[in-house]
Formats: sequence, C-alpha cells, structure tokens
Amino acid sequence: MKSYQKLTTPQPAGCQVEEEGAAPMPPARGRMAPCWVGSGLLVAAVLLSTITVWVLRQVSGGWLGPTPPPKCLLVPESHRFDCYPERQVVVTQELCESRGCCFIQSPLPAEGKQGVPWCFYPPDFPSYTLESLNQTALSMVGLLVRREKAYYPRDIEMLRLDVEFETDTRLHIKITDAANPRYEVPLDVPRAMKRAENPIYSLNFSWDPFGVLLRRTATGTVLLNTTVAPLIFADQFLQISTSLPSRFLYGLGEHRGSLLHSLDWNTLTLWARDVAPTESFNLYGAHPFYLLMEEGGDAHGVFLLNSNAMEVALQPAPGLTWRTIGGVLDFYVFLGPDPNMVIQQYQQVIGFPAMPPLWALGFHLCRWGYGSSNGTWQTVRAMRNYQIPQDAQWNDIDYMDGYRDFTFDSQKFASLPSLVEDLHKHGQRYVMILDPGISSTNPHGSYWPFDEGLRRGLFLNTTQGQPLIGKVWPGYTAFADFSNPDTHQWWLENLQHFHAHVPFDGLWIDMNEPSNFMDGSEDGCPPGELDSPPYTPAVLGDSLSSKTVCASAKQKASVHYNLHNLYGLMEAKATASALIQIRGKRPFIISRSTFPSQGRYSGHWLGDNRSQWKDMYYSIPGLLSFSLFGIPLVGADICGFSGSTSEELCTRWMQLGAFYPFARNHNTQNEKAQDPTVFSPAARTAMKDVLLTRYSLLPFLYTLFHHAHLQGDTVARPLFFEFPQDVATLGLDRQFLWGRSLLVTPVLEPGVDSVTGYVPQGTWYDFYTGSSVNSSGEMLKMSAPLEHLNLHIREGSILPTQKPGTTSEETRGNPLRLIVALSSSATAWGDLFWDDGESLDTFERGSYSYLVFNVTQNIFTSTVLHGSTEATNVTIGTLSIFGVQKLPSKVLLNGQEKPFSYLDNQVLTVSDLGISLSQGFSLQWL
Repeated sequence: MKSYQKLTTPQPAGCQVEEEGAAPMPPARGRMAPCWVGSGLLVAAVLLSTITVWVLRQVSGGWLGPTPPPKCLLVPESHRFDCYPERQVVVTQELCESRGCCFIQSPLPAEGKQGVPWCFYPPDFPSYTLESLNQTALSMVGLLVRREKAYYPRDIEMLRLDVEFETDTRLHIKITDAANPRYEVPLDVPRAMKRAENPIYSLNFSWDPFGVLLRRTATGTVLLNTTVAPLIFADQFLQISTSLPSRFLYGLGEHRGSLLHSLDWNTLTLWARDVAPTESFNLYGAHPFYLLMEEGGDAHGVFLLNSNAMEVALQPAPGLTWRTIGGVLDFYVFLGPDPNMVIQQYQQVIGFPAMPPLWALGFHLCRWGYGSSNGTWQTVRAMRNYQIPQDAQWNDIDYMDGYRDFTFDSQKFASLPSLVEDLHKHGQRYVMILDPGISSTNPHGSYWPFDEGLRRGLFLNTTQGQPLIGKVWPGYTAFADFSNPDTHQWWLENLQHFHAHVPFDGLWIDMNEPSNFMDGSEDGCPPGELDSPPYTPAVLGDSLSSKTVCASAKQKASVHYNLHNLYGLMEAKATASALIQIRGKRPFIISRSTFPSQGRYSGHWLGDNRSQWKDMYYSIPGLLSFSLFGIPLVGADICGFSGSTSEELCTRWMQLGAFYPFARNHNTQNEKAQDPTVFSPAARTAMKDVLLTRYSLLPFLYTLFHHAHLQGDTVARPLFFEFPQDVATLGLDRQFLWGRSLLVTPVLEPGVDSVTGYVPQGTWYDFYTGSSVNSSGEMLKMSAPLEHLNLHIREGSILPTQKPGTTSEETRGNPLRLIVALSSSATAWGDLFWDDGESLDTFERGSYSYLVFNVTQNIFTSTVLHGSTEATNVTIGTLSIFGVQKLPSKVLLNGQEKPFSYLDNQVLTVSDLGISLSQGFSLQWL
C-alpha cells in the first residue's frame, strides 16, 4: 500500500511534489511517481495480512479461490478501499476483476454489519494525472487528465482543479468538468479577495496519480491524503478517498447513533428521508461536514458543498471515501486549530444562525390529537393553573380542515382565533404546522392555494411538464417548488390570508424532505438515469424515489435529482421571509429537513422519536451534532412522540429536555397525554421545578445564542470542545455543556437514584447550592433522586440568571441574579446580551445592551460596553459568589458597605442590590 512519508524525511529519488508557493513543475508523463514510502507499521500490517490470507487458504482447502496477485496481497485489510460498493449485487471475482480490481474474500461480518470489502483497488489502479498547475493572484488552477476510462458511464476525461488559499485557516479545493458546466449548489459563499498570507497549513500534490496532501504546519500532521484510492469523476458517480489522522470523527448527518462515529466499515448515507429515527438509516437532513480531532487536541473540519445523493464510507485505516452521484467536488477545509474555531470557520462559509426571539427559548407544548381548539385551550389553562412555565402552544395537523394547508376545522377548531387571542393576552405565543404538499383534488375554485399555484406554475412537474401528484395527509397533493422565487410570493400570500384569521407567531414546517406516501408519484417514475442512476447510494428503500417524489421531477432551478436535499432549506428560506413581512419581528421556524446554512432561517427538531429510554439518550448526540452543523436551535420531542411514556421516563426526559436549546414536549395521537399537568403531584412538581430552572437561566441562554448568531459559537456543546486535550472527553455523549460554563448530567436509565458522569479537571460548583467539587478529570457518582437534575458550573464563570416567571415575557421583567464561580486563582468572567427580545437586527442596529462581568482580587465589576433603553427597566438584585475561601469582614458596593450572608460551603451572597442593568458597578469583599 502506498503511504506518504513525513516531510522531515528526505524525498525518495524520482518523487516529485508540488508544494504550495513553489513554482509549478512541468508535467512529464511517465517519470513522475507519487511521493510515498512504506512505513514500518504498514509493512508489518502487509506481512500480517499476507500471512493471514495464506494460512486461511491452507486451512480452508482453497475455498478462498486462486491466490490473488502479489500487488493485491500488499494491501492490508484496513486499507482496502471498496471498488464495488453496489449493495444489491453479490460481488464475484469475475465482476470485480472486470473493473480491474483485486478480489480477496474475507470472513463474513456479523448480521447487519459491513465488513472488509472483497473487491478493492490495487495500488496501480488508473487515476487522473495532474498535467499542469498554474499560479494566479488568489489561487492555483490545474488540469487533471484521465487516460484510461473507469467503470461508470460518461467518465469525464479532463477536470479543472481550483485551489484557493482563502484564509490562514481555510482552504478551498474544487474539482469540476474542465469543458462543460455542471450543477452546483446555489448557496451564497464568501469570495476570497486576497490570498492567505500566513496559512497554518501546507499543501502538496502528487502528479501521477493525482493526489492532494494537506498538512498542519505546526505539527506535521497529515490531514488529507487523497492518493490512497483513485479519483473517479463520471457524470453520475464522483468518488474521492482520503486517509484520516485519527479515529475521532464527528458530524456527517443526519443519522441516529453515538456522537463519535465508528470507523469499523461504516457507511453513512445522505439523502433526506421521512422515517422515524433509526440506527443506520438516512434521516431527514443532509450535512456533508465532518469534524475530526487530531492527536494532541487540534481539530479540523471538511465540508463537501454538494447536494446530490451521497454516501460517506468510513474504514479503520483510518480512512474515508466520499461518493456522490452528481454535481462537483467542492471542498472546504477548516484548520481550527481548536474545535470551537473549526465550527466558527465552517459557519463563516455557510452563514451564521439567526438570532431567535426570546420566547423561542421558553417551553413549548404540543400534541397531535388535542381534538379541538377547546381541548388545546384546556391544556393551556391547566398549565397556568399549576403555574408551570409555558411560552408557546402548538397544534399539529388536526387543526386543519381535511389536513389542507392554510385552513382550520370550522367545527372542532372554531374557537382557534379566540385561543390565540387569549395566548397573546397572557404573553404567550401560537405555532402551527404546515406541510409542503398542497391538496390537488378539491373542486376548481374551492381551494385557492392549489388553484393559484397551478395557475402560476409553482409546483414540481413531471418530465411531461404536468404537476407531479403524490399523496400526503390530505390525499393527492402537488408539491410547492421553493426553488422558484415566485413560489415565495405565493407562500407569503397564503400565510397572510391565514394570519388575518389566526394570528400565529411561528411556524412548524414538517414533511419537507419532501415526504410522499407513494414512491415517486401516482404514476410511478419514468425510466431513465435520473430515477435509476448507474449507481444508487445506500438509501433506505434502495431507490431515490422511495417515499418521496421522482428524482426526474422538474423544478425551476434544476431537476429534483440535484435539489432534493435542499427542499427543506428552500422552504425554510421562503417561510422566514414571509414571517418577517407578516409580523415585522424575528421569525421562529422549526423544520424537519435541513441542509447546511439552514440555521440562518430555522431551527430543527430531531423528528418522530419514541417514548423509550434509548431515544432519550440518542437525543444528546443528535442535538450536539446539529450544534456542529450550525443549527443551534435544536431539540427532541420531550417524553417521546410515538408510543406511551411512563411517569419516570417523562420526568427524567423533562429534566433533560429543559436543557435542549429548543424545548418542546410533543406527543402523537391515540396515546395518553404527557404534558406536565397529567402526572402525579411529585412528578408534576419535578417538571415544574426544572422548567423554572431553565427560565432562570434564560439570560445566560439568550447570550449564548447571541454569540452563536454573531460568530458561530455553539450553544449546546460537547465536553471535548472545552477540553480537547483530555482524551477521556472525546467519546462522551451522555452529558453536555451550555456554552463553556454549565455542565448538564442527566439520568438516562430507569430505576436509579444516582448518575455517574465525567467531571473534567478543575473545580466545579453545584448550580443549586454552590458547593464545590474538585476533580482530577474523573467519573464521579452523583446523587440523582427523581426530582433532581445534576448541574455544575465551571470555575472561572459568571452566569447571568433571573427570577423565573411562567413566561419569558414575565421573566424578563424580574431582577437578575449573577452567579460567580471563582477559579482556583479567585478570578471569573461572564457577559450578558440584552435587547427587547424580538425586534429584527437589534445588534446590527445598535439597539441592545452588552455587559461584561469580571472578578479579580476580590473585586467584582460590571462594565456596560454598550447600552440601550431596554436595560433601564431591569435591575440586578443579587450577587452570589461561589468559592469565597473565608468569611469576609465587610462587603463594599461602589465603596459603600453592604449587608451580606456567608455559608459554610463558601458561598457569599449580597442581596437587594437594586442596581439598574444600564449602570456599571463594583463590589468588593475584604
């Protein structure tokens, strides 16, 4: 097997490398070799692999077939890159060798598992040659030529290579057809205006076969080495492989599984699909981005800007293969060097998330099956009666008349306008569901959304130019084409008409993969290479049209084959624009299907989960993955959507869900209610208490969202983001952080009264009591009776909190309490972003307050860096300081002595401060 050597080793004779910044070398066919030498470890692996195959052959009496060529035996199992990835084919030696590949049978893997590929590329499989490479002011431009055809139809013989050194931490590598334009994702990306001056990476090339070698300059770590397998670029099959510097890989959504991916022959498919979250299935969204942690704590990320059906094959080499069936290979590499910076750099390309309204961060309640507006109202009143916090009431599709968009049932939901009016009077909001399938069977003139959409030509069409008809909740439906700007206007007009009757505040856009109860359409799908491509990735149902529309469907911007994974994004964009025009305030949208940049327009919920303990666990890697994808407003259906919950499960899930960035309890029809009011007094109180805790933390959470909006910080955060050099954190996905400061350790199993969680090195403080825990970086057992969620504040942090009310509107008028968690050196830092909670572009317009809190040498200071009138209405009432080593003799507020309390667990509290948020102040303890 070929492998690159370290740059510090002298290059072998005859090896030619193009290094970034060097003058391009003239191509000379036949004399260039890739710059690889065998390492001792690889040689040992090859010998072991060869011996293993020989022994197996002797033991099996030759059942493994004839001895493969020596070049095939030289490739160790972990480095075998699949030459025959088709799933529905039994790969024989004849089929494999017809592709020019090596065939070695391996023992069959366990059921449901993939294994070592039997058919794999030999080291000399033909690839592209880098024929020329020229420097421009901003980039390099190269020509790649393939002289021997690969095995998929319409091989593209000449490719253009563009390499842009966009920033010191961002590299852009694009490979496309040199002669003909191809579909590219219509995503606005930043254009570099100058070449990076001091990149923290070095880029080398292998000329023949063509390959990219990317290193981190500071450590010499090889981040990408694409010579490990051939580049294939056919019209409907594009494939490129790379080695990986470690096994710690995250991202590549949307899937259900652990946060850390297995590299044990694991294939992840990206093709938006309506299916209840299940391990190994392609789910609702497509996010071709991964984050990888290198040895030593550095991190980098890779984004393939491609919206076609795709799979990413992971293998234990460690290695990775991208396979997509259209578009171009358009890669961005983000060099970090820490994981937080990688995610920021990724969002500099795809766009930072929108700032949500404050009420979006309150508690949301929904179910399918309230049955009527009065039934919905009854739940709202019960919540108020028990004084349980709630900001928004939702309705699922049962509010509609015949499941048709932009209607409501005039009998069962007659009082819906009155319910919404009542919600608004109580400082609450209303959100309802919308689907993109528009009922197509109503008598002409009776249903304006379809009639007008048809008249304007706004639906997906068949290859024959007629509206494609599928089937969703209302029966036969047409599908809105959100790639057409005219559709956005029609969508707005429909929403305006409905808002005039039911003044909703936010929208829940579902079924937007798009989902179809038929495969393709009422007429199936036509023959052809869009619906039956030469290669179909490992999608659920084995067909691109499985439970969606035909890939050949025509849309304004392109064919659905190219746009399918963008459908939810395009609908979210249209919906956000409409809400802004209708309400003149920040839009609130939750979408099921998502694609990179979606955070600019919507949040996401993790879909139709089940009322099971494992589903509660899987929600944590789910929400952390979407933090990586730039969609911080994310959560799962609390207590589970389908199936019947239990009181214990729902209590524990409400505790966890109170710390989802987006917190909604949602339930399916024909199951018992699971809102907090229906449980025993003990469970109901536990749920109420944890929601009050969430509401007390709204100022902190809102500030985290401000940083997400401003610079791409994560809100819910994996522990390894803050402790990247602690290898014990790299696989943790049963706990998470809010920002850098608040550690959440939920109970995820039944029948226990304690939980074991990892506490990173340092001092952590119990959120409720201020008692300290000193950890060396270890698993600790924590008491967790049913009414208790473990929360710990990291040393050196200052959390702005507030006396909680039952709505965010009520809460924001209450006095603030600042919680200071002193570090071992008695310092701390925190901040607060404050505005009116709903107006558009408050930061951009300067209509906000921003305060920084700091502690050093026993002096707390609050500094107003930017002020606004909003802050004058709120006061800071209490300061609690955790970790004060000894009883102070006195406390001075702006030089004036102030009463205080001090507890044995080293908590100093100063109350009744009464200081306006718009005023800076200092407090000293002596």
